[in-house]
Amino acid sequence: MSSLFNMDKWSRLFADPEIIKGFFEGMKLTIIVSVCGLMLALVLGIIFGVMSVSKSKVLRGIARVYVEFFQNTPLVLQTFFYYYSLPAIRRTLFHMSVKEARLPANVYGIMGVGIYHGAYISEVIRAGIEAVPKGQLEAAYSQGFTTIQAMRYIILPQTLKMIFPPLTNQALNLVKNSSVLALIGGFDLMYKSNSYVCATSNICGYFLCAMMYFIICFPLARLTKYLEVRAQRNPVVKTAKKAEVV
Repeated sequence: MSSLFNMDKWSRLFADPEIIKGFFEGMKLTIIVSVCGLMLALVLGIIFGVMSVSKSKVLRGIARVYVEFFQNTPLVLQTFFYYYSLPAIRRTLFHMSVKEARLPANVYGIMGVGIYHGAYISEVIRAGIEAVPKGQLEAAYSQGFTTIQAMRYIILPQTLKMIFPPLTNQALNLVKNSSVLALIGGFDLMYKSNSYVCATSNICGYFLCAMMYFIICFPLARLTKYLEVRAQRNPVVKTAKKAEVV
């Protein structure tokens, strides 16, 4: 811990502009992977969340298998599977070379955090849909809406308002879990900091990495808290003012 208070180590960390540039490049890549992973997680979460409340036992079963499997296996293991197995599958199916079959590590990182958090978002969506009174769905059917139309225009808009706090919390966790990219050479923020520390034995690089993650995650944490407090407030009914008699 004394290294963190050694000004010489800090000065060496900030002395080389290329080192700081590398940290910011890693931070930029972490944000890009997090945003893309969140978009994938939202798409999967909505699809499987709707499937989990479907009248079809088959669709509910598929959604349940997806949620249970990805929630109960480690993210690192899932990412390793994509990184090592998918190129082999691509080589076999499309007769590619090893180099051609290997996608950029960032793609596997996006798949890892996206599919993993999609399972959690699916449960958030399911809980939100079930919180909407069933009478609204029945009323939509009585007006000639299909299930997809009822979900799109009536149920999901109401659901999204209720699930913003847990969705924001999932986004926060996804940013932190994007550090798994470092294990497959993704050149993200964690990878950059670990490479610097291993090369220089200067653990100040880890502290700088933590501060950069904090800069990304703290606003999301505050937003989550704000949305939770706002969701607990009772709606205020505004009454119209009485017209003044002239």
